[in-house]
Amino acid sequence: MVDLILTLIGFVPLIAGATLLVDGAASLARRRSIPDIIIGLTIVAFGTSAPEMIVNFMAAAQGNSGFSYGNIIGSNIINILLILGLSAAILPVVVRSATTWIEVPLCLLSAVVLLVISNDVLIDSASASVLSRIDGILLVGFFIVFIYYSVYSGKGPREPGAQKIRQMSVRRSVLFVVAGILLLGSGGQMIIYFASRFASGFGISERIIGLTILSVGTSLPELTTSIIAAVRKNADISMGNIIGSNIFNAFFILGISSIISPIPIEKGSNIDLLVNVFAILLVFIFIFIRKGRMIDRREGIFMVMVYVFYMAFILM
Repeated sequence: MVDLILTLIGFVPLIAGATLLVDGAASLARRRSIPDIIIGLTIVAFGTSAPEMIVNFMAAAQGNSGFSYGNIIGSNIINILLILGLSAAILPVVVRSATTWIEVPLCLLSAVVLLVISNDVLIDSASASVLSRIDGILLVGFFIVFIYYSVYSGKGPREPGAQKIRQMSVRRSVLFVVAGILLLGSGGQMIIYFASRFASGFGISERIIGLTILSVGTSLPELTTSIIAAVRKNADISMGNIIGSNIFNAFFILGISSIISPIPIEKGSNIDLLVNVFAILLVFIFIFIRKGRMIDRREGIFMVMVYVFYMAFILM
């Protein structure tokens, strides 16, 4: 239990570092007159995904591949079902930006790609399913396309409904970014070390630890950013943050993690992958098929309930 407590304490410097990184990077981006939706899709999304990135890279480097896989899939499920669901339950998420016509389908594509490349046993009749280095290179390739599109679409004028970003000098912004990276590194190292000890001590699989403790902890920045954006009626920032974070997680973080060290896929992972596809499919249906291009309160509550049932199933 001491290992569990120390694991949870490790989230303090991890999240503090992510906050500093987001503040510094977003301030620099605002100075370059980058539109809010692009800040949400790139700078803020990258910063709020920093906890997952640090935890995954350290887990991959130390051979704890179960943490890597469970953390990313779990975080993506939490982002859509729990965080976006809670945001919509607080205030209906009305999507006005035309950018979502690309990002939401791309996020759905990322979920489907993960489902396909994680099923070597079913597709190739292999003895075991593994995210290989080739799979990682494929994922990073998708990520490069996403970044190119984000930069290209960000050349237009700033959109209304601006996100409240701290205005700082260039020197202070850089200091925030550097301090954030240092805190992220120390917190990530602490989490992986003690989470590994906790899992081995209680005989719990790394996949379950990744899907629960790690994914919930590393998703706190996304939760904070999206809830604040929902309260301030900045739906584009909330949606851009969630969708951008999921694309970063699937294509970049999991891609680099599997390049560092191939990731064996544990039995039972298809349930998680199918829930991941189902979650973003719900968003696709709510936004593009029904009228209004929005996620209302009832749909938000439904998404949260789906997550609760999924967690109950996993823990049982």
